[in-house]
Amino acid sequence: MGLLAHSVIPLRIDDRWDDEPEVVSVPIMDILPGDSPRLEGEDKGHVLRLAAVEGPLPPILVDRRTMRVIDGIHRLMAASLKGRKAIDVRFFEGSREEVFLKAVEANVEHGLPLSHADRTAAALRILKSHPAMSDRAVAKSTGLGARAVAALRRSSDAVPPSNFRVGRDGKVRPLNGASGRLRAAELIRENPEASLRQVARSAGVSPATALDVRRRLERGEGPVPCPRNTADSVAESRTDTLPAPGPAVVGPPSTGTLEKLMRDPSLRQSELGRRLLRMFKENVLGAMEMTDICASVPSHCIELIIQLSRQNSQFWEEFAQELNRRARIVSPE
Repeated sequence: MGLLAHSVIPLRIDDRWDDEPEVVSVPIMDILPGDSPRLEGEDKGHVLRLAAVEGPLPPILVDRRTMRVIDGIHRLMAASLKGRKAIDVRFFEGSREEVFLKAVEANVEHGLPLSHADRTAAALRILKSHPAMSDRAVAKSTGLGARAVAALRRSSDAVPPSNFRVGRDGKVRPLNGASGRLRAAELIRENPEASLRQVARSAGVSPATALDVRRRLERGEGPVPCPRNTADSVAESRTDTLPAPGPAVVGPPSTGTLEKLMRDPSLRQSELGRRLLRMFKENVLGAMEMTDICASVPSHCIELIIQLSRQNSQFWEEFAQELNRRARIVSPE
């Protein structure tokens, strides 16, 4: 007798209105323990606390293929302790690796928190099964910091090497930009009619990078931008009207810094303060999409946008210098 054919009884037909899987009632005897990220196993005290709850508990998550618990083993044990014959279930379908990743994410988001040891062991296992996941993506799934995940990746010989990373946004970013661009150029030459998404997926680069490579090839240029350290570029920089640049900034502006500022009541309660926060927020959000935005600029607008960008850069530099002067007055060294 098949488990799903005779044991699963739909509870509510209208549950399909949202993105959540349908809730079904499944006999407890049909459900098996799963591959838990908890190194010490179940917490009996937590089971007793759940069993004492009068109202209904959230549905548990179960692997449809194996009927093993992904998230909710404590709720399952509590229902059994209370003498229940069936329990509400949402099903998930995926590979063994995807099931474990889902289990970790579910336990990080709610319920009894995972210990630091649990999360560290889970992160290492995810790095082994998903080596292309970025450090930030693994950190988000496990509740660790991105630096801790990066340290785990470096310290373990069991993590397979990968030439690219898949971020939390789902975008593919090569670790070596030159190799990805060269591969994209090769694919474009072999099949000029291939879509940018096809090229990007095969070369392990973003669609914006694939578009840039195609435009470079059309102009007769190489797929990899040359570093701007020639005599011509030095001469050009001398004619630039911008003030001397400060320390190089790596990557987009920090969202953590912005979030800290947005919680400051002295800024939030002032109209000018709120305006400043809105300006920073637009800059941070724009920086996150800068590659795609840059690739979408029409060629006839490029020079105007370069000019405007430099003017905005000069404005922010002067703003920072003015604040720096004020800081020295308020807190002289």
